[in-house]
Amino acid sequence: MCRHLAYLGPPVSLRSLLYDPPYGLLRQSWAPRDMRGGGTINADGFGVGWYPGTGDPVRYRRAQPLWSDTTLPGLAAVTVAGAVLAAVRSATVGMPVQETAAAPFAEGRWLFSHNGVVRGWPDTVVPLAAELPVRDLLTLDAPTDAALLWALVRHRLRAGQDPARAVADTVAAVAAVAPGSRVNLLLTDGTTAVASVAGHALSVRRTPDSVLLASEPLDDDPGWQAVPDGRLVVATATGVRTRDLVAA
Repeated sequence: MCRHLAYLGPPVSLRSLLYDPPYGLLRQSWAPRDMRGGGTINADGFGVGWYPGTGDPVRYRRAQPLWSDTTLPGLAAVTVAGAVLAAVRSATVGMPVQETAAAPFAEGRWLFSHNGVVRGWPDTVVPLAAELPVRDLLTLDAPTDAALLWALVRHRLRAGQDPARAVADTVAAVAAVAPGSRVNLLLTDGTTAVASVAGHALSVRRTPDSVLLASEPLDDDPGWQAVPDGRLVVATATGVRTRDLVAA
């Protein structure tokens, strides 16, 4: 399993999301509170992507534990952004620990993350992989379930599919061939964030001008609301909508 978050709103420092909260991603990398049997720590890499005003997002990824990186704390203290996606990774047994396997995955304006596991990997999802262009398979970021899920979502986005539909259809496709998978996906273009809740946890905290989606609350603020399983979340800085994944 992994832990991830997305923030949309007025510019904030990366430090305020990763390091400052009592249960921020730094704490979740070594003491997560809700792994649901999917490992005990998230020490197999991390990544953060942010949108520097205009243009495509910037990424910083490493294959090491977040707590061991000595460069990011200083960078995070002086880097501010109004849209951020970040994740810490717990690699599934048998999958490689390498920088390119860490979320966020990216193309153009899009950033993507996966929290969960695909059951029966890789055999169960061979039919889904076969639907992708060969070039996409040859250029996967890493031989992992998360990288394949990104390729499936990205293929739908390239075909012009609405991002909410792209996420929902990917979750449904995986559920059909690999029952019991945990497919919590998180996708953003810096303006809208789409998240699926399928087998794992997600919480939302809203203010009048911001939204924060996270695998688990970053603090004890009573404003956090847990999203029920089987739901799809579509959020902007000024509003959050949820609906059933199967009806998305």
